[in-house]
Amino acid sequence: MAGTIKVALAGAGAFGIKHLDGIKNIDGVEVVSLVGRRLEPTKEIADKYGIKHVSTDLADSLALKEVDAVILCTPTQMHASQAIDCMKAGKHVQVEIPLADSLADAQGVVDLQKTSGLVAMCGHTRRFNPSHQWVRNKIVAGEFNIQQMDVQTYFFRRTNMNALGQPRSWTDHLLWHHAAHTVDLFAYQARSPIVKANAVQGPIHPNLGIAMDMSIQLKAANGAICTLSLSFNNDGPLGTFFRYIGDTGTYIARYDDLVNGKEEKIDVSRVDVSMNGIELQDREFFAAIREGREPNASVAQVLPCYQVLHDLDRQLAA
Repeated sequence: MAGTIKVALAGAGAFGIKHLDGIKNIDGVEVVSLVGRRLEPTKEIADKYGIKHVSTDLADSLALKEVDAVILCTPTQMHASQAIDCMKAGKHVQVEIPLADSLADAQGVVDLQKTSGLVAMCGHTRRFNPSHQWVRNKIVAGEFNIQQMDVQTYFFRRTNMNALGQPRSWTDHLLWHHAAHTVDLFAYQARSPIVKANAVQGPIHPNLGIAMDMSIQLKAANGAICTLSLSFNNDGPLGTFFRYIGDTGTYIARYDDLVNGKEEKIDVSRVDVSMNGIELQDREFFAAIREGREPNASVAQVLPCYQVLHDLDRQLAA
């Protein structure tokens, strides 16, 4: 594809705006359609970013012949079915994490991608954050091997609000959304499949219907282990913090920042063309479309993560 890649973005909430901001920095890409739950707020965002077509129905965007690709930042429960709709309409698709909230739905997306030949990618952003890329480069170079990852994913989310402090129309999930980041990243960085996984969870919230606290243990085939703690009850520093304990050092990644075990800052500004993980994720999506290749974090590559989540879900239910 030599010309401008024309994109429809569905989901004009907090994460959709992050993608719009990232795409502004990418040459040869234009967002031509914006889909949101409520028309007027979506129009306001579209006007701000110079997007001419606005709708509350993804089908309207898929009907536009000019649209080459779609980015889905919609509620988790819609991801798989909408990704399938996009590919059936002949559009490349990037779906925000998680790919699905069931293994069967995730498998359905992968199966259609294989037959369609379209680019289908999932937003496993940790693969693209410069901090994690820096660690990955040392691993690939044979300079560092993971012995253990210790990860904390902490939010204060006792009410159903999004990152902008606005009410959500759907309910977030520690296992199928937030754990997906770490489950995929651990196997990716260990360069070894996960062979053992255990989980326990705290009480179910009476209104939200989800566990607000969870603990997960993982082991890779090469012997590396991972301990993941997740909470929606944490009234303190928010976000996800990764401690890599390896054979030649210790590194702590906080989104796009990286320090060693002594809290000495590591410069990751030259790892990639941007310090914005979402922008780098989008750059990979569009590059894969142009080059006709499988992207990093393709739906096929991340499918093993959803097998692990499926197994953990069954374990917790039992």
